[in-house]
Amino acid sequence: MSLAVLHSRALNGLDAPEVTVEVHLANGLPSFTLVGLADTEVKEARERVRAALLHSGLEFPHNRRITVNLAPADLPKESGRFDLPIALGILAASEQIDAQRLSRFEFAGELSLAGELRPVRGALAMALAMRRSGSARALVLPQASAREAALVEGLKIQAAKHLLDVVQALLPGDAAQGLPNAIAERRTAAPSYPDLREVKGQSGAKRALEIAAAGGHSMLMVGPPGTGKSMLAQRFAGLLPPLTETQALESAAVLSLTASFDPSRWAQRVLRSPHHTASSVALVGGGSPPRPGEISLAHEGILFLDELAEYPRAALEALREPLETGRIVISRAARQAEFPARFQLIAAMNPCPCGHHGNPLRSCRCTPDGIFRYQGKISGPLIDRIDLQVEVPAVAPETLAAAPDGDTSALVAARVAKAQERQRTRQGRLNAALDGDGIDAHCALDTAASKFLQNAATKLGWSARSFHRVLRVARSAADLAGDADVKIGHLAEAIQYRRVLTSAA
Repeated sequence: MSLAVLHSRALNGLDAPEVTVEVHLANGLPSFTLVGLADTEVKEARERVRAALLHSGLEFPHNRRITVNLAPADLPKESGRFDLPIALGILAASEQIDAQRLSRFEFAGELSLAGELRPVRGALAMALAMRRSGSARALVLPQASAREAALVEGLKIQAAKHLLDVVQALLPGDAAQGLPNAIAERRTAAPSYPDLREVKGQSGAKRALEIAAAGGHSMLMVGPPGTGKSMLAQRFAGLLPPLTETQALESAAVLSLTASFDPSRWAQRVLRSPHHTASSVALVGGGSPPRPGEISLAHEGILFLDELAEYPRAALEALREPLETGRIVISRAARQAEFPARFQLIAAMNPCPCGHHGNPLRSCRCTPDGIFRYQGKISGPLIDRIDLQVEVPAVAPETLAAAPDGDTSALVAARVAKAQERQRTRQGRLNAALDGDGIDAHCALDTAASKFLQNAATKLGWSARSFHRVLRVARSAADLAGDADVKIGHLAEAIQYRRVLTSAA
């Protein structure tokens, strides 16, 4: 037989479309041609495959014309994941293994020159794509990648350490030795988060943090340096409930695209805190082929942007659409990729260049124009998309010297869990995700409360987006209080979180 057909998968964003690997051996001048819109990494498989076959004691058809086609031809292919199916295709076409068995499997794996199988990126994305498509094939992966892919239930994932392990499973007749099934590593040790009670003072910021956690809202903290903004953000994950099975799989699948998934953090919220020198590509993703950025790596988790005003303007403006839609589409001339980006934004910044505007303990050196320009680095449209804006004032020395006060993270997390359960029972989603119909149905106001909100919107010059975001935040405050209706007190609390920066005036 001179033609072998195998199945593998490429990566396109978080999707993993199926790829058919066709290997043909023909007479003629010896050559090894690889076609099908293959990237440089894929084309280099020719040398890795040749060396791996020879080092493993297998026959490489030196005197034949080898043609490898990766179909569909218009789908870009990248990385070394096609090494294993190409090597097996050559062996099947040269009748060294049973070609009839190949249809039962999908293969992916990078080969070393000695024939060892190395992990590949996106194993979880491949497994999720197989489950969505209803494929009945077994997925054969390198051992480390197989343990990762086995997190997806309902699939047969088999692990191999070396090329010869796979070859032995595909020998004809009774000589075949099956590959072991991979076992998922789900380390469910209780996460250890710092306690919210360790932050002294800042009762207003703690309350805002609780509302943000309860309703899934974004939040901006503004205050002088050293007032606890970073401490509050680092304790935010401890206020949130564990991820559901679906959320955990989606979060892990995105992380696996960059080989940064850690099984020991299964079902835990991711906290991403990029440096303020990060570019827009680093935040939203990009490159060729497109890779996920920080907003996608924070999917179902927290994106903490410290020193918000120091980020490049283009990087911050790129956050607008993902904050609204929960996804990011990266378009390039040759291809387009979509990544999920349902993250919870927690940002922090100083009120002015010197950092002490409004600080009763130290005088500010900045001019009014300097303060306005500094705060103006955060555009009005971006500020409009941040639900809660809270001032984090300087803490008096006597407060720092006193014993810790306030509730522990465990107590706050219990209230947050109850509030989120009310929301999911009532509307099937968190308040921050309510659309127009959902707001009308679940944030209805009585006559007095409606008049109160209308007067506030008129005086403060709100946009329609601000109006709706105040309603969502007020709904979260009502859920924390266990109230069925949104009242004037909940609205008043939500309104005070709308304007902190001068540029938002």
